[in-house]
Amino acid sequence: MFKVLHLSDIHMGSGYIHGRLNPETGLNTRFEDFVQTLSFCIDRAINDQVDLVLFGGDAFPDAVPAPYLQQAFAKQFCRLSTANIPTVLLVGNHDQHSQGEGGASLSIYRSLGVPNVIVGDTLATYRIETKSGHLQVTTLPWLNRSTLMSKTETDGMSMAQVSEVLLDRLRVALEGEIRQLDPTMPHILLGHLMADAATFGAEKFLAVGKGFTVPLNILTRDCFNYVALGHVHKHQVLCENPLTIYPGSIERVDFSEEKELKGFVLLEIIPKEDENPIVQNLSRSSKTTDRQNLTSQNLFKTTYEFCPVPARSFHTIEINLCNSTMPQDDLLMAIHRSTIQDAVVRLIYHLRPEQVELIQDTSVRSALSTAHSYTIQSDLVMKLSRSRLPELGVGATITPMEALKAYLINREDLQDLESSILEAAQALMGDEQGVMFGSSGDPMFNPMFGINIEGLGNRSMETIDFTVDSTDVDSTETANIQLRLL
Repeated sequence: MFKVLHLSDIHMGSGYIHGRLNPETGLNTRFEDFVQTLSFCIDRAINDQVDLVLFGGDAFPDAVPAPYLQQAFAKQFCRLSTANIPTVLLVGNHDQHSQGEGGASLSIYRSLGVPNVIVGDTLATYRIETKSGHLQVTTLPWLNRSTLMSKTETDGMSMAQVSEVLLDRLRVALEGEIRQLDPTMPHILLGHLMADAATFGAEKFLAVGKGFTVPLNILTRDCFNYVALGHVHKHQVLCENPLTIYPGSIERVDFSEEKELKGFVLLEIIPKEDENPIVQNLSRSSKTTDRQNLTSQNLFKTTYEFCPVPARSFHTIEINLCNSTMPQDDLLMAIHRSTIQDAVVRLIYHLRPEQVELIQDTSVRSALSTAHSYTIQSDLVMKLSRSRLPELGVGATITPMEALKAYLINREDLQDLESSILEAAQALMGDEQGVMFGSSGDPMFNPMFGINIEGLGNRSMETIDFTVDSTDVDSTETANIQLRLL
Protein backbone atom coordinates (compact mmCIF):
# COMPACT_ATOMS: atom_id res chain seq x y z
CA MET A 1 0.00 0.00 0.00
CA PHE A 2 1.23 3.47 -0.94
CA LYS A 3 0.23 6.58 1.02
CA VAL A 4 0.51 9.88 -0.85
CA LEU A 5 -0.21 13.43 0.34
CA HIS A 6 -1.29 15.88 -2.38
CA LEU A 7 -1.40 19.63 -1.72
CA SER A 8 -1.27 22.63 -4.00
CA ASP A 9 -1.42 26.41 -4.47
CA ILE A 10 0.26 27.68 -1.31
CA HIS A 11 0.73 31.26 -2.58
CA MET A 12 2.88 32.15 0.39
CA GLY A 13 3.06 35.93 0.65
CA SER A 14 -0.47 36.65 -0.63
CA GLY A 15 -3.38 38.40 1.02
CA TYR A 16 -1.42 40.85 3.17
CA ILE A 17 -4.21 43.40 2.77
CA HIS A 18 -6.35 41.21 5.04
CA GLY A 19 -3.76 41.02 7.81
CA ARG A 20 -2.05 43.32 10.25
CA LEU A 21 1.43 43.75 11.67
CA ASN A 22 2.37 41.41 14.47
CA PRO A 23 4.27 43.66 16.93
CA GLU A 24 6.13 40.69 18.41
CA THR A 25 7.53 39.36 15.12
CA GLY A 26 7.32 42.37 12.84
CA LEU A 27 5.61 40.17 10.23
CA ASN A 28 2.21 40.37 8.61
CA THR A 29 -0.25 38.09 10.37
CA ARG A 30 -1.51 36.69 7.08
CA PHE A 31 2.01 35.52 6.24
CA GLU A 32 2.09 33.76 9.57
CA ASP A 33 -1.27 32.14 8.73
CA PHE A 34 0.14 30.69 5.52
CA VAL A 35 3.22 29.34 7.31
CA GLN A 36 1.08 27.77 10.03
CA THR A 37 -1.24 26.09 7.53
CA LEU A 38 1.67 24.71 5.47
CA SER A 39 3.27 23.43 8.66
CA PHE A 40 0.00 21.63 9.48
CA CYS A 41 0.18 19.80 6.11
CA ILE A 42 3.83 18.81 6.58
CA ASP A 43 3.12 17.61 10.13
CA ARG A 44 0.41 15.30 8.78
CA ALA A 45 2.76 13.88 6.14
CA ILE A 46 5.45 13.13 8.72
CA ASN A 47 3.13 11.80 11.41
CA ASP A 48 1.33 9.48 8.95
CA GLN A 49 4.67 8.42 7.43
CA VAL A 50 3.44 8.88 3.88
CA ASP A 51 5.43 7.44 0.99
CA LEU A 52 5.33 10.53 -1.19
CA VAL A 53 4.30 14.20 -1.12
CA LEU A 54 3.03 15.87 -4.29
CA PHE A 55 2.96 19.67 -4.55
CA GLY A 56 0.77 20.88 -7.43
CA GLY A 57 2.44 24.24 -8.05
CA ASP A 58 2.19 27.97 -7.22
CA ALA A 59 4.39 28.24 -4.16
CA PHE A 60 4.52 32.05 -4.18
CA PRO A 61 2.61 34.95 -5.78
CA ASP A 62 5.38 35.33 -8.39
CA ALA A 63 8.74 33.89 -9.47
CA VAL A 64 10.84 36.36 -7.47
CA PRO A 65 9.68 35.93 -3.87
CA ALA A 66 11.32 37.86 -1.04
CA PRO A 67 14.08 35.98 0.82
CA TYR A 68 11.98 35.55 3.96
CA LEU A 69 9.26 33.87 1.89
CA GLN A 70 11.77 31.50 0.30
CA GLN A 71 13.19 30.69 3.70
CA ALA A 72 9.78 29.90 5.22
CA PHE A 73 8.84 27.65 2.29
CA ALA A 74 12.18 25.83 2.28
CA LYS A 75 12.12 25.29 6.04
CA GLN A 76 8.88 23.31 5.80
CA PHE A 77 9.79 21.14 2.82
CA CYS A 78 13.27 20.43 4.18
CA ARG A 79 11.49 18.71 7.06
CA LEU A 80 10.24 16.15 4.52
CA SER A 81 13.75 15.69 3.15
CA THR A 82 15.07 15.07 6.65
CA ALA A 83 12.28 12.52 7.24
CA ASN A 84 13.30 10.68 4.01
CA ILE A 85 9.93 11.37 2.38
CA PRO A 86 10.30 11.95 -1.39
CA THR A 87 8.70 15.18 -2.61
CA VAL A 88 7.79 16.38 -6.09
CA LEU A 89 7.58 20.17 -6.47
CA LEU A 90 5.67 21.06 -9.63
CA VAL A 91 6.16 24.43 -11.31
CA GLY A 92 2.96 26.45 -11.67
CA ASN A 93 2.21 29.63 -13.58
CA HIS A 94 3.08 31.83 -10.60
CA ASP A 95 6.41 30.02 -10.21
CA GLN A 96 7.56 30.75 -13.76
CA HIS A 97 9.61 33.82 -14.49
CA SER A 98 8.58 35.92 -17.51
CA GLN A 99 6.00 33.41 -18.71
CA GLY A 100 8.35 30.45 -18.59
CA GLU A 101 11.32 32.07 -20.37
CA GLY A 102 13.56 32.74 -17.38
CA GLY A 103 13.46 29.68 -15.14
CA ALA A 104 11.33 29.12 -12.08
CA SER A 105 11.52 29.98 -8.39
CA LEU A 106 11.53 26.28 -7.43
CA SER A 107 14.49 25.35 -9.67
CA ILE A 108 16.91 26.28 -6.88
CA TYR A 109 16.08 23.01 -5.11
CA ARG A 110 17.43 21.01 -8.05
CA SER A 111 20.50 23.23 -8.33
CA LEU A 112 21.29 22.72 -4.65
CA GLY A 113 20.72 18.98 -4.94
CA VAL A 114 18.31 18.82 -2.01
CA PRO A 115 17.87 15.12 -1.15
CA ASN A 116 14.51 13.49 -1.89
CA VAL A 117 13.25 16.54 -3.83
CA ILE A 118 12.28 16.47 -7.51
CA VAL A 119 11.47 19.72 -9.36
CA GLY A 120 8.91 19.22 -12.11
CA ASP A 121 9.58 22.04 -14.56
CA THR A 122 9.34 19.91 -17.73
CA LEU A 123 7.10 17.17 -19.07
CA ALA A 124 8.94 14.10 -17.79
CA THR A 125 8.39 10.82 -15.96
CA TYR A 126 10.23 9.91 -12.76
CA ARG A 127 10.53 6.52 -11.10
CA ILE A 128 10.59 7.24 -7.38
CA GLU A 129 11.74 4.78 -4.75
CA THR A 130 9.67 4.90 -1.57
CA LYS A 131 9.63 2.81 1.58
CA SER A 132 6.66 0.86 0.15
CA GLY A 133 8.11 0.32 -3.33
CA HIS A 134 8.47 2.20 -6.61
CA LEU A 135 6.03 4.80 -7.93
CA GLN A 136 5.96 6.52 -11.32
CA VAL A 137 5.13 10.22 -11.51
CA THR A 138 4.73 12.17 -14.73
CA THR A 139 5.10 15.93 -14.22
CA LEU A 140 3.12 18.33 -16.38
CA PRO A 141 4.03 21.92 -15.40
CA TRP A 142 2.12 25.01 -16.48
CA LEU A 143 2.22 25.12 -20.26
CA ASN A 144 2.18 28.17 -22.52
CA ARG A 145 3.13 28.90 -26.07
CA SER A 146 6.86 29.04 -25.41
CA THR A 147 6.77 25.56 -23.84
CA LEU A 148 5.65 23.60 -26.90
CA MET A 149 6.04 26.05 -29.78
CA SER A 150 8.59 28.57 -31.00
CA LYS A 151 7.55 32.18 -31.44
CA THR A 152 7.84 32.05 -35.23
CA GLU A 153 5.43 29.13 -35.39
CA THR A 154 2.65 31.22 -33.89
CA ASP A 155 3.00 34.14 -36.32
CA GLY A 156 -0.29 34.83 -38.05
CA MET A 157 -2.23 32.38 -35.87
CA SER A 158 -5.31 33.25 -33.86
CA MET A 159 -5.51 32.32 -30.19
CA ALA A 160 -7.89 29.48 -31.05
CA GLN A 161 -5.46 28.10 -33.63
CA VAL A 162 -2.54 28.34 -31.23
CA SER A 163 -4.48 26.48 -28.53
CA GLU A 164 -5.43 23.74 -30.99
CA VAL A 165 -1.82 23.21 -32.05
CA LEU A 166 -0.65 23.23 -28.43
CA LEU A 167 -3.19 20.59 -27.45
CA ASP A 168 -2.17 18.38 -30.39
CA ARG A 169 1.46 18.58 -29.34
CA LEU A 170 0.55 17.92 -25.72
CA ARG A 171 -1.29 14.75 -26.74
CA VAL A 172 1.75 13.51 -28.67
CA ALA A 173 4.21 14.39 -25.89
CA LEU A 174 2.05 12.83 -23.18
CA GLU A 175 1.57 9.69 -25.27
CA GLY A 176 5.33 9.38 -25.55
CA GLU A 177 5.64 9.39 -21.76
CA ILE A 178 2.82 6.87 -21.34
CA ARG A 179 4.41 4.34 -23.69
CA GLN A 180 7.49 4.20 -21.47
CA LEU A 181 5.57 3.33 -18.32
CA ASP A 182 5.89 0.11 -16.40
CA PRO A 183 2.32 -1.20 -15.90
CA THR A 184 3.37 -3.17 -12.81
CA MET A 185 3.95 0.07 -10.89
CA PRO A 186 1.40 2.71 -9.78
CA HIS A 187 1.46 5.72 -12.05
CA ILE A 188 0.47 9.28 -11.09
CA LEU A 189 0.06 12.27 -13.37
CA LEU A 190 0.89 15.56 -11.60
CA GLY A 191 -0.24 18.59 -13.59
CA HIS A 192 -0.68 22.33 -13.07
CA LEU A 193 -3.36 23.32 -15.55
CA MET A 194 -6.91 24.49 -16.13
CA ALA A 195 -9.09 21.51 -16.99
CA ASP A 196 -12.16 22.26 -19.09
CA ALA A 197 -14.46 20.57 -16.56
CA ALA A 198 -13.20 22.55 -13.56
CA THR A 199 -14.95 25.35 -11.71
CA PHE A 200 -12.96 28.57 -11.45
CA GLY A 201 -11.83 30.03 -8.16
CA ALA A 202 -9.73 33.08 -7.28
CA GLU A 203 -7.03 31.94 -9.74
CA LYS A 204 -8.91 33.69 -12.56
CA PHE A 205 -8.07 37.02 -10.86
CA LEU A 206 -4.49 36.03 -9.99
CA ALA A 207 -3.49 34.56 -13.37
CA VAL A 208 0.12 35.12 -14.39
CA GLY A 209 1.05 34.19 -17.94
CA LYS A 210 -1.21 32.99 -20.73
CA GLY A 211 -2.06 29.32 -20.55
CA PHE A 212 -4.81 27.34 -22.17
CA THR A 213 -7.60 25.01 -21.13
CA VAL A 214 -6.90 21.28 -21.34
CA PRO A 215 -9.75 18.86 -22.17
CA LEU A 216 -10.30 16.37 -19.38
CA ASN A 217 -10.18 13.37 -21.75
CA ILE A 218 -6.50 14.05 -22.42
CA LEU A 219 -5.73 13.52 -18.73
CA THR A 220 -8.07 10.69 -17.72
CA ARG A 221 -6.18 7.79 -19.30
CA ASP A 222 -6.49 4.18 -18.14
CA CYS A 223 -2.79 4.01 -17.34
CA PHE A 224 -3.08 6.54 -14.51
CA ASN A 225 -3.96 5.49 -10.99
CA TYR A 226 -4.36 9.10 -9.92
CA VAL A 227 -4.37 12.48 -11.67
CA ALA A 228 -3.13 15.11 -9.20
CA LEU A 229 -3.96 18.64 -10.33
CA GLY A 230 -3.07 22.15 -9.24
CA HIS A 231 -3.99 25.71 -10.28
CA VAL A 232 -7.70 25.83 -9.33
CA HIS A 233 -8.21 27.03 -5.75
CA LYS A 234 -11.53 25.28 -5.21
CA HIS A 235 -11.37 21.65 -4.10
CA GLN A 236 -13.18 19.42 -6.59
CA VAL A 237 -13.21 15.89 -7.93
CA LEU A 238 -13.38 15.93 -11.73
CA CYS A 239 -13.40 12.20 -12.41
CA GLU A 240 -13.75 8.98 -10.41
CA ASN A 241 -11.93 6.64 -12.80
CA PRO A 242 -9.14 7.45 -12.84
CA LEU A 243 -9.45 9.57 -9.73
CA THR A 244 -8.81 13.17 -10.82
CA ILE A 245 -8.72 15.81 -8.08
CA TYR A 246 -7.94 19.46 -7.44
CA PRO A 247 -7.15 19.67 -3.70
CA GLY A 248 -7.55 23.46 -3.89
CA SER A 249 -5.44 26.05 -2.13
CA ILE A 250 -4.53 25.65 1.53
CA GLU A 251 -5.38 29.24 2.55
CA ARG A 252 -7.96 31.77 1.43
CA VAL A 253 -6.54 34.53 -0.76
CA ASP A 254 -9.58 36.83 -0.78
CA PHE A 255 -13.34 36.93 -0.20
CA SER A 256 -14.06 35.05 -3.42
CA GLU A 257 -12.93 31.94 -1.47
CA GLU A 258 -14.97 32.80 1.62
CA LYS A 259 -17.20 29.73 1.48
CA GLU A 260 -14.63 27.25 0.15
CA LEU A 261 -13.27 24.51 2.39
CA LYS A 262 -9.45 24.48 2.38
CA GLY A 263 -7.25 21.43 2.77
CA PHE A 264 -5.24 18.68 1.08
CA VAL A 265 -5.85 15.15 -0.23
CA LEU A 266 -4.53 11.97 1.37
CA LEU A 267 -4.37 8.97 -1.01
CA GLU A 268 -4.03 5.26 -0.63
CA ILE A 269 -3.01 3.19 -3.66
CA ILE A 270 -3.62 -0.46 -2.92
CA PRO A 271 -2.73 -3.48 -5.11
CA LYS A 272 -5.74 -5.54 -6.16
CA GLU A 273 -5.24 -8.93 -4.55
CA ASP A 274 -6.84 -10.83 -7.38
CA GLU A 275 -4.41 -9.27 -9.84
CA ASN A 276 -1.27 -9.97 -7.82
CA PRO A 277 -0.52 -13.24 -9.67
CA ILE A 278 -0.47 -11.33 -12.94
CA VAL A 279 2.01 -8.88 -11.45
CA GLN A 280 4.24 -11.74 -10.37
CA ASN A 281 4.03 -13.41 -13.75
CA LEU A 282 4.81 -10.18 -15.58
CA SER A 283 7.88 -9.58 -13.45
CA ARG A 284 9.29 -12.89 -14.71
CA SER A 285 7.98 -12.59 -18.27
CA SER A 286 9.58 -10.79 -21.17
CA LYS A 287 6.53 -10.90 -23.42
CA THR A 288 5.94 -7.36 -24.61
CA THR A 289 2.43 -8.08 -25.86
CA ASP A 290 1.22 -9.04 -22.39
CA ARG A 291 2.58 -5.84 -20.89
CA GLN A 292 0.94 -3.67 -23.55
CA ASN A 293 -2.47 -5.15 -22.81
CA LEU A 294 -2.17 -4.35 -19.12
CA THR A 295 -2.25 -0.98 -17.36
CA SER A 296 -1.60 0.00 -13.77
CA GLN A 297 -5.35 0.61 -13.47
CA ASN A 298 -5.83 -3.16 -13.75
CA LEU A 299 -3.48 -3.79 -10.82
CA PHE A 300 -4.21 -1.05 -8.28
CA LYS A 301 -7.14 0.81 -6.81
CA THR A 302 -7.02 4.32 -5.38
CA THR A 303 -9.00 5.79 -2.50
CA TYR A 304 -8.77 9.29 -1.08
CA GLU A 305 -9.67 11.46 1.90
CA PHE A 306 -10.00 15.24 1.83
CA CYS A 307 -8.36 16.65 4.96
CA PRO A 308 -9.42 20.19 6.01
CA VAL A 309 -6.80 22.57 7.39
CA PRO A 310 -7.26 25.31 10.03
CA ALA A 311 -7.32 28.12 7.47
CA ARG A 312 -8.29 31.62 8.56
CA SER A 313 -12.03 32.13 8.04
CA PHE A 314 -13.45 34.99 5.97
CA HIS A 315 -16.89 36.41 6.74
CA THR A 316 -19.06 39.00 4.99
CA ILE A 317 -21.79 40.91 6.83
CA GLU A 318 -24.15 42.74 4.48
CA ILE A 319 -27.31 44.56 5.59
CA ASN A 320 -29.76 46.99 3.99
CA LEU A 321 -30.68 49.80 6.40
CA CYS A 322 -32.65 51.97 3.98
CA ASN A 323 -36.01 51.16 5.58
CA SER A 324 -34.73 50.98 9.13
CA THR A 325 -36.00 53.47 11.71
CA MET A 326 -33.01 52.70 13.97
CA PRO A 327 -30.12 51.95 11.58
CA GLN A 328 -27.43 52.10 14.27
CA ASP A 329 -29.14 49.46 16.45
CA ASP A 330 -29.92 47.21 13.47
CA LEU A 331 -26.32 47.41 12.24
CA LEU A 332 -24.85 46.49 15.63
CA MET A 333 -27.36 43.65 15.97
CA ALA A 334 -26.25 42.23 12.60
CA ILE A 335 -22.61 42.31 13.76
CA HIS A 336 -23.36 40.61 17.09
CA ARG A 337 -25.33 37.85 15.36
CA SER A 338 -22.33 37.00 13.16
CA THR A 339 -19.35 34.78 13.98
CA ILE A 340 -16.43 37.17 13.64
CA GLN A 341 -14.02 35.98 16.33
CA ASP A 342 -10.51 35.92 14.76
CA ALA A 343 -12.02 36.10 11.26
CA VAL A 344 -11.27 38.43 8.37
CA VAL A 345 -14.49 40.44 8.21
CA ARG A 346 -16.03 42.59 5.50
CA LEU A 347 -18.94 44.80 6.63
CA ILE A 348 -21.18 46.23 3.90
CA TYR A 349 -24.24 48.27 4.77
CA HIS A 350 -26.64 50.21 2.56
CA LEU A 351 -28.38 53.36 3.75
CA ARG A 352 -29.95 56.61 2.57
CA PRO A 353 -27.97 59.88 2.68
CA GLU A 354 -30.16 61.29 5.45
CA GLN A 355 -29.30 58.27 7.64
CA VAL A 356 -25.53 58.82 7.59
CA GLU A 357 -25.52 60.98 10.72
CA LEU A 358 -27.34 58.21 12.61
CA ILE A 359 -24.39 55.79 12.29
CA GLN A 360 -21.67 56.13 14.93
CA ASP A 361 -18.41 54.87 13.44
CA THR A 362 -16.77 54.41 16.86
CA SER A 363 -19.49 52.03 18.05
CA VAL A 364 -19.33 50.01 14.84
CA ARG A 365 -15.56 49.58 15.04
CA SER A 366 -15.83 48.60 18.69
CA ALA A 367 -18.31 45.87 17.78
CA LEU A 368 -15.87 44.55 15.16
CA SER A 369 -12.86 44.58 17.50
CA THR A 370 -12.89 40.81 18.06
CA ALA A 371 -12.24 40.16 14.36
CA HIS A 372 -8.74 39.42 13.12
CA SER A 373 -9.10 42.31 10.67
CA TYR A 374 -12.03 44.11 9.12
CA THR A 375 -13.06 46.56 6.44
CA ILE A 376 -16.19 48.75 6.45
CA GLN A 377 -17.99 49.75 3.28
CA SER A 378 -21.01 52.05 3.40
CA ASP A 379 -23.16 52.25 0.29
CA LEU A 380 -25.36 55.32 -0.12
CA VAL A 381 -28.60 54.52 -1.93
CA MET A 382 -29.76 57.55 -3.90
CA LYS A 383 -33.28 57.97 -5.28
CA LEU A 384 -32.98 57.01 -8.88
CA SER A 385 -34.41 59.19 -11.63
CA ARG A 386 -37.38 57.94 -13.60
CA SER A 387 -36.51 55.33 -16.18
CA ARG A 388 -37.32 56.06 -19.80
CA LEU A 389 -40.68 54.83 -21.00
CA PRO A 390 -40.38 51.84 -23.35
CA GLU A 391 -43.39 53.15 -25.31
CA LEU A 392 -41.35 56.21 -26.27
CA GLY A 393 -38.19 54.36 -27.22
CA VAL A 394 -36.32 54.56 -30.50
CA GLY A 395 -38.36 53.13 -33.34
CA ALA A 396 -41.73 53.53 -31.59
CA THR A 397 -44.55 54.34 -34.02
CA ILE A 398 -47.32 56.00 -31.99
CA THR A 399 -49.23 59.24 -32.43
CA PRO A 400 -48.39 62.36 -30.38
CA MET A 401 -51.56 61.95 -28.32
CA GLU A 402 -50.71 58.30 -27.53
CA ALA A 403 -47.24 59.39 -26.49
CA LEU A 404 -48.67 62.04 -24.19
CA LYS A 405 -51.06 59.52 -22.61
CA ALA A 406 -48.19 57.09 -21.99
CA TYR A 407 -46.24 59.89 -20.34
CA LEU A 408 -49.12 60.94 -18.09
CA ILE A 409 -49.83 57.35 -17.00
CA ASN A 410 -46.32 57.20 -15.56
CA ARG A 411 -46.58 60.58 -13.79
CA GLU A 412 -48.48 60.13 -10.54
CA ASP A 413 -48.04 63.81 -9.67
CA LEU A 414 -50.03 64.84 -12.77
CA GLN A 415 -53.02 62.50 -12.36
CA ASP A 416 -55.33 65.31 -11.21
CA LEU A 417 -54.47 67.32 -14.31
CA GLU A 418 -54.54 64.49 -16.81
CA SER A 419 -57.92 65.30 -18.35
CA SER A 420 -57.13 69.03 -18.60
CA ILE A 421 -53.75 68.39 -20.22
CA LEU A 422 -55.18 65.95 -22.74
CA GLU A 423 -58.01 68.37 -23.58
CA ALA A 424 -55.59 71.23 -24.08
CA ALA A 425 -53.30 69.07 -26.17
CA GLN A 426 -56.19 68.02 -28.37
CA ALA A 427 -57.13 71.68 -28.84
CA LEU A 428 -53.53 72.50 -29.66
CA MET A 429 -53.41 69.78 -32.29
CA GLY A 430 -56.56 71.18 -33.91
CA ASP A 431 -55.48 74.81 -33.82
CA GLU A 432 -53.85 75.51 -37.18
CA GLN A 433 -52.61 78.92 -36.00
CA GLY A 434 -51.07 77.56 -32.77
CA VAL A 435 -51.59 79.08 -29.38
CA MET A 436 -48.63 80.29 -27.35
CA PHE A 437 -48.57 79.82 -23.61
CA GLY A 438 -49.61 82.83 -21.51
CA SER A 439 -51.48 84.54 -24.34
CA SER A 440 -53.97 86.12 -21.94
CA GLY A 441 -51.25 88.42 -20.65
CA ASP A 442 -51.45 86.97 -17.15
CA PRO A 443 -48.07 85.26 -16.51
CA MET A 444 -49.60 83.05 -13.83
CA PHE A 445 -52.63 81.91 -15.84
CA ASN A 446 -52.68 79.67 -18.90
CA PRO A 447 -55.90 79.97 -20.91
CA MET A 448 -55.15 76.85 -22.95
CA PHE A 449 -55.11 74.56 -19.90
CA GLY A 450 -57.58 76.56 -17.86
CA ILE A 451 -55.41 76.17 -14.73
CA ASN A 452 -53.67 78.54 -12.38
CA ILE A 453 -49.92 77.88 -12.60
CA GLU A 454 -49.30 79.70 -9.33
CA GLY A 455 -51.47 77.11 -7.54
CA LEU A 456 -49.05 74.38 -8.66
CA GLY A 457 -46.04 75.95 -6.99
CA ASN A 458 -45.93 73.40 -4.15
CA ARG A 459 -46.27 70.37 -6.48
CA SER A 460 -43.25 68.23 -7.34
CA MET A 461 -43.12 68.83 -11.10
CA GLU A 462 -40.29 68.99 -13.58
CA THR A 463 -39.53 72.49 -14.90
CA ILE A 464 -38.19 72.75 -18.44
CA ASP A 465 -37.31 76.07 -19.99
CA PHE A 466 -37.45 75.97 -23.80
CA THR A 467 -37.38 78.96 -26.13
CA VAL A 468 -38.94 78.61 -29.59
CA ASP A 469 -38.29 81.28 -32.17
CA SER A 470 -41.62 81.47 -34.06
CA THR A 471 -40.05 83.53 -36.85
CA ASP A 472 -38.02 80.53 -38.07
CA VAL A 473 -40.83 77.96 -38.18
CA ASP A 474 -44.33 77.95 -39.55
CA SER A 475 -47.46 77.70 -37.41
CA THR A 476 -47.87 73.94 -37.89
CA GLU A 477 -44.27 73.27 -36.83
CA THR A 478 -44.77 75.56 -33.82
CA ALA A 479 -47.80 73.56 -32.73
CA ASN A 480 -45.85 70.31 -33.02
CA ILE A 481 -43.00 71.72 -30.94
CA GLN A 482 -45.41 72.82 -28.25
CA LEU A 483 -46.93 69.35 -28.10
CA ARG A 484 -43.50 67.76 -27.67
CA LEU A 485 -42.79 70.14 -24.80
CA LEU A 486 -45.76 68.68 -22.94
